[in-house]
Amino acid sequence: MGTTLDELRTTIRETSCADEAVVINGLLAASELTAERREAVRRRSIILVESCRAKSHKAGTLDAFLQEFGLSNNEGIALMCLAEALLRVPDEETANRLIAEKIQSGDWGAHKGQSASGFVNASVWGLMLTGSIVRLEEEVMTDTSSWMRRLVSTLGEPVVRQAVLQAMRIMGGQYVLGRTIEEGLLKGTSANRPGTKFSFDMLGESALTTADAKSYLDAYHDAIDQISAGPQPQAEDIFSAVGISVKLSALHPRFSFAHENRVMAELAPHVAELALHAKEAGIGLTIDSEEADRLEITMQVFDHAYRDAGMAGYEGLGIAVQTYQRRASDVVRYLIDVSNELGRRIPVRLVKGAYWDTEIKHAQELGLASYPVFTRKCHSDVSYLACARQALDAGDALYLQFATHNAHTLASVMHYAG
Repeated sequence: MGTTLDELRTTIRETSCADEAVVINGLLAASELTAERREAVRRRSIILVESCRAKSHKAGTLDAFLQEFGLSNNEGIALMCLAEALLRVPDEETANRLIAEKIQSGDWGAHKGQSASGFVNASVWGLMLTGSIVRLEEEVMTDTSSWMRRLVSTLGEPVVRQAVLQAMRIMGGQYVLGRTIEEGLLKGTSANRPGTKFSFDMLGESALTTADAKSYLDAYHDAIDQISAGPQPQAEDIFSAVGISVKLSALHPRFSFAHENRVMAELAPHVAELALHAKEAGIGLTIDSEEADRLEITMQVFDHAYRDAGMAGYEGLGIAVQTYQRRASDVVRYLIDVSNELGRRIPVRLVKGAYWDTEIKHAQELGLASYPVFTRKCHSDVSYLACARQALDAGDALYLQFATHNAHTLASVMHYAG
């Protein structure tokens, strides 16, 4: 007799910080390829990378910018910190201080003329000069450090703040389709090829109060209405329809396993309500992944919504699975079993994960003997491949969506899928 769903839930709970060596040895067997197929994957990976490099001249300005200012140098880190933080700063004085701290931390002159992109080289001087506050003089060309000291002394000027804010808005525009769902729908349709599909995600913090949660819930309902009435053509089926991603921590101020009873009584019905609304609108709804200590309660909320009587015949309710968690394979197995039990496919968005630093720090703060995530990137890669193969072998139980930046991972999945 096979493992029951209750037993799988227990396994997921008890293996949060399972022994990494034991877990990875089991996953290696599940993701193994023959020597011939490994070579085929290697060749395809090389082709994918070379193809991308051959089209590098078609890359957008932000791509060229990030190639120069990556996270491997102080300037790139400073820019990323500014991009993430500056738009949230509520007052001018704090904004000035933040700009001063980040810009003076970098050796911007070291990047002058290093990129083939005219945009990047111009932006380097823009960061060094912050517009036309001080006229470019010979000393600037010969003594960047002296210039930086002079620049920093003027960083309190409102025009500097506005210039950097505008630069951050330009950068943010490369990642965010719009400030509202209406803007996102319009830009998504106009800036991409016809037929491009989206899963809209509303950026926001976790709800701190019931009022916050209510406002996010209303915003999600409004977004579903806007998406269904948007410019996208009618989809052939739910899997090719535009969708929306939902962050559960935005919908409840106490979204944690410690408040299980309250969450299931207050949040779970709202998620089922959103899923029913998405069903009626003919779009998909995906529950986003969050921190590892929220995995179990996330699975419970998903299970509750998926089993709701109103979901009969609806295969648009999905979930994201982070494979850098050591119990990802157990989660995939659980979803396969739930799908087989109810006879409905579950859309699964397979990702590696985005909170690695936070998970490591949090586990250390709690004094845990180990971590809920793999400590080596290659182990996360192996886990992704093992979960992909496990899910593909399940046939039509899951509708898989693969998210990866890794050419080898992509080529491997293509071979698993045949």
